[in-house]
Amino acid sequence: MTIPNKHPQEIEVWYVLPAIRKELVVALKEKGFSQKKIANYLNVTEPAISQYTKQKRAKEINLCDDVKNFIRKASEEITDNKSAFQQIQKISRFIKSSKAMCQIHMQLESHLKKCDVCYK
Repeated sequence: MTIPNKHPQEIEVWYVLPAIRKELVVALKEKGFSQKKIANYLNVTEPAISQYTKQKRAKEINLCDDVKNFIRKASEEITDNKSAFQQIQKISRFIKSSKAMCQIHMQLESHLKKCDVCYK
């Protein structure tokens, strides 16, 4: 998929954050949490949770295994009564520091020869 002329911030807001939420939903569902409880944790509606579990939201990008593993660890902290918002920020920082953001950017901008985020 090519999304021309998107800035890294737009990619983060429109693609990366929903992908993070989707992976958190999957991790929390695997732990046996109800849709209602997950919606409360993530401060989204129950229908949104349903869309994530049916793979109808945030399907545009694939997060690498390192990021998915990091998200699973973060889901443990959410269930220990820590803020989901803080965990999402932590995951977002991890994505940026691990260069996963460059991989995501390259997925969305397939015409690029190098990443516009880190210029590699």
